[in-house]
Amino acid sequence: MKAFAAACEKIAATTKKLEKTAIVAELLTSLAPEDASAAAVFLSGRPFPVWEETTLQVGGTMLWRVVTEIAGKSDALVSATYRKYGDLGAAAAEILPRRNLSMDLAVSDVEKRFRAIAAARGPAAKRVLVRELLGQVSPVEAKYIIKIMTGDLRIGLKESLVEEAIAKAYGAALKEVQRANMLLGDIGQTLQYAREGGLSEARMKLFHSVGFMLASPVESAEEALSYFDPALVEHKYDGIRAQAHCSSSRGSGEQVKIFSRTRDDITDSFPELAEALAGLPKDAIIDGEILAWNYEAEGAGRALPFRVLAMRLGRKKVSEQLIRNVRVAYLAFDLVYMDGELLIDRPLSERGKMLSELLTAPREKRTRLRDQEQLAFDGADEVRAQIIRAPIYSAKSSEELDALFDTAQAEGNEGLMIKDPTSAYSPGKRGKSWLKLKRELATLDVVVTAVEYGHGKRAGVLSDYTFAVRDGERLVNIGKAYSGLTDVEIAEMTKWFLDHTIDDQGYRRLVEPKIVIEVAFNNMMESDRHESGYALRFPRIVRLRPDKLPEDADTVERAKEIYEGQKN
Repeated sequence: MKAFAAACEKIAATTKKLEKTAIVAELLTSLAPEDASAAAVFLSGRPFPVWEETTLQVGGTMLWRVVTEIAGKSDALVSATYRKYGDLGAAAAEILPRRNLSMDLAVSDVEKRFRAIAAARGPAAKRVLVRELLGQVSPVEAKYIIKIMTGDLRIGLKESLVEEAIAKAYGAALKEVQRANMLLGDIGQTLQYAREGGLSEARMKLFHSVGFMLASPVESAEEALSYFDPALVEHKYDGIRAQAHCSSSRGSGEQVKIFSRTRDDITDSFPELAEALAGLPKDAIIDGEILAWNYEAEGAGRALPFRVLAMRLGRKKVSEQLIRNVRVAYLAFDLVYMDGELLIDRPLSERGKMLSELLTAPREKRTRLRDQEQLAFDGADEVRAQIIRAPIYSAKSSEELDALFDTAQAEGNEGLMIKDPTSAYSPGKRGKSWLKLKRELATLDVVVTAVEYGHGKRAGVLSDYTFAVRDGERLVNIGKAYSGLTDVEIAEMTKWFLDHTIDDQGYRRLVEPKIVIEVAFNNMMESDRHESGYALRFPRIVRLRPDKLPEDADTVERAKEIYEGQKN
């Protein structure tokens, strides 16, 4: 683990992509095969491979207390050190005692410790194991162990660079490494295939989230058509992006899992959708959107606002009443994989045709999914959901796009998705092949970095949020808001923030930067009050964004674009 930590220090010290890649490649080839596989996963910023549902269930508060105990320092000193770095791992490296340690834990040994922590039942048992692990390593090793546990290395290294390093280390083609990692959802196993020269043998492993293709914003119909013409057009719906993995009964056994954009398994939150997706004649991975749906509206129904759907989010199990009160639908708009073939290199128009044929094909006769919740309650009628092929339009002029946009907004949708019919599906990438057109007050997706107790009826809850945008690997504060969430949402978030406090300053708490919210504002000003250099005028919270990760938050460059556009 010493070599791993030393390599991480070198990676953090350079901004050059080629140097980072070379350092990772050298580390991987210097380690034993088992250690190299574990190191590849760790360098991707997580303790376990993507496809696994294993989690450590260790929060920042627990790590804070363990570090304080081992260091033997006061809370005030630990807090001051944290504020100096804004990172618990870096703070630990400074305050933990320097000791002569005869043992050097292998990287694979740390992975085994992580698995033991994940398997331990209850916070007390986990805390003992965490303390034992951090007590057996040097401060710099503890620094990176903590970073891996919190899922944020902050050394300017992304999984894509680890893929490049694997290609460099074992003389493989980068595209083959990327494809194998996408198929397997396990960069450690991908490394094994690369080392053995068997990347072509990798096969799709269902039930791990593949990266979602992303869209870039455009300001007008004219701008959209400047990138490609003609265009395929869909409404932009106010829901959450969801990827459905469906295995047919003739394949590996009938099963359905649904993943959010944050790669979380949300199947149990929407059991009626799993039922509706079951019985497809072929194994498939479908990309789409989950929406709160008004089944009583004319025609096939109509989407409801996101605030309605929000009542279903963040729940492992949903009650009969909630399922009945908040009906949902799944609007499918792309097909990533089907019947043993990854389809991402085929053009969108072809994938769309295959998706339509799949969804209209006769369903196999089947029994209810064995591991899905029974949806017929107390003899009442079963709650059913619809799987709807998202309507597609074509446009060749800005006038046609403007007319479609007006129709979308009249139906309560956000705007338009404008897509190049020849485009491949690029997982995890935001290019100019998919565009989104919205016209609304400016909004930013931001990360909550600190919270404060409110006043009056909110005196006992954490309702005032300080939030930040991304500046490279850093988060820089840009504003503070306290209005927009419901009392129920504030109560739920208060519990989360209390469990994920990094520094308790009394009325104010620094928290783990993991919660993304969308904020609206009237305008933006240059300001030295916030580290971002900007301040928002009259910011208010539009909604929580549990479907987004901190790395999906907007950047300081986006803030600058809004400011410059507003100024002009």
